[in-house]
Amino acid sequence: MQAMQKPGVIINMGSASGLYPMINDPIYSGSKGGVVLFTRSLVPYKRQGIRINVLCPEFVETEMGSLIDSKLINLMGGFVPMEMVVKGAFKLITDESNAGSCLWITNRRGMEYWPTPTEQNKYMVRSSSSRKRTTAKAPFQTPLNLQLPQSYEKLVVHTLTHNFRNATHIVHAPLRLPIGPHHVLVKIIYAGVNASDVNFSSGRYFTGADKGPQLPFDAGFEAVGIIAAVGESVTNLKIGTPAAIMTFGSYAEFMMVPSKHILPVERPDPEVVAMLTSGLTASIALEKAGGQLESGKVVLVTAAAGGTGQFAVQLAKLAGNKVVATCGGADKAKLLKELGVDRVIDYKAEDIKIVLKKEFPKGIDIIYESVGGHMFDLCLNALAVYGRLIVIGMISQYQGEHGWKPSNYPGICEKLLAKSQTVAGFFLVQYSQFWQEHLDKLVHLFSEGKLKVSLDPKQFLGVHSVPDAVEYLHSGKSVGKVVVCIDPSYRQQTSRL
Repeated sequence: MQAMQKPGVIINMGSASGLYPMINDPIYSGSKGGVVLFTRSLVPYKRQGIRINVLCPEFVETEMGSLIDSKLINLMGGFVPMEMVVKGAFKLITDESNAGSCLWITNRRGMEYWPTPTEQNKYMVRSSSSRKRTTAKAPFQTPLNLQLPQSYEKLVVHTLTHNFRNATHIVHAPLRLPIGPHHVLVKIIYAGVNASDVNFSSGRYFTGADKGPQLPFDAGFEAVGIIAAVGESVTNLKIGTPAAIMTFGSYAEFMMVPSKHILPVERPDPEVVAMLTSGLTASIALEKAGGQLESGKVVLVTAAAGGTGQFAVQLAKLAGNKVVATCGGADKAKLLKELGVDRVIDYKAEDIKIVLKKEFPKGIDIIYESVGGHMFDLCLNALAVYGRLIVIGMISQYQGEHGWKPSNYPGICEKLLAKSQTVAGFFLVQYSQFWQEHLDKLVHLFSEGKLKVSLDPKQFLGVHSVPDAVEYLHSGKSVGKVVVCIDPSYRQQTSRL
């Protein structure tokens, strides 16, 4: 490839025994470990268009694999299917964001890159010129006037209703010091707004208790900010460190969080907020729900110009697929074309059902669905043979007169059976073990210029503006991620840096 000056991909065959010890055969483990490090050392060839990666599956049913104790094989979830190894190879071929990468394949965890960007940062040393090439923003500087007040404002749910404004009010809470052991205090700068805020305020996400949630409780799912104080026994985090959080209560000026829930980030920017609930839902759902995201497929994303849809279309495109997207309005259609969508369907100008039937007669392979109701029915009928429908929400059903009501889908089993189709639900909180890995991936793609983050231009400033922001999102007018700047003084200060 180098001699002919032609780009390409080389995949070395490694093994999971090259990632962690194989006590029964240390020589084999050492040889495979050499293959892994040899491959990872060849990452500079990426500059010449040559990407060299390595596959590291656990035990595959081969002649050598049959010699392994069956009890150990069972403990590890059985033999890794050869089809999964082949999918891993195609993943390394089509994922242009990775070179010198090791893809770990197991039945227990699926496919994961090893090591994660977080682990790499522990040993990587970057020159100043390298940093300038990979990021367009200056290094984060902690504000000089970081002071702790005696009290702070936060938004709490005081009555259960899907009407977010009626469900919530602002309270002044005392800032109790010192911070408890293993906890940190985060000064919130930006908080993200989500369609499911109204489900939270109506108590939908509290299960297992006959009496429902205990009122009042704090509102908000996600935010970025700065660590303002640390408790005893917290040694890995320092005051002034930027942090992302995905725990309940982020619609507040300050928030006490267990240190283990902190997601380290380089800067507390609004783009990072967009990568949290919205970005992580797209990234993890497409990879884990209903099977791996393959290349060469037709992928449909509904409500594609929203917070999570914008990530889904780009990640599907980066994986080498033809992407179709629905939206409502010319501004949203324009954004999606800028994000690289192959076919944008503006339902205000075209009939989605007619377009799909005419232009995609064989059906859609993968559908990322967040609208629900009539759109869900339409998507189910548009699925191809072996098609996968990933349900991550149903925003059209959240704001009815009586809130979110379950729907019946008669005949759904017969439809799925007739074409070997899959409908998979996805709820982000049940995939928390993948948050840091996928956040690192999104930040990396963003810093490399391979992923764009669209923020809605409408400004919402302070905790008082949160109900306005939630209603704006549900109005259908938003384009991109809706974000609230909890601390406008921080934004003014950073704009001067």
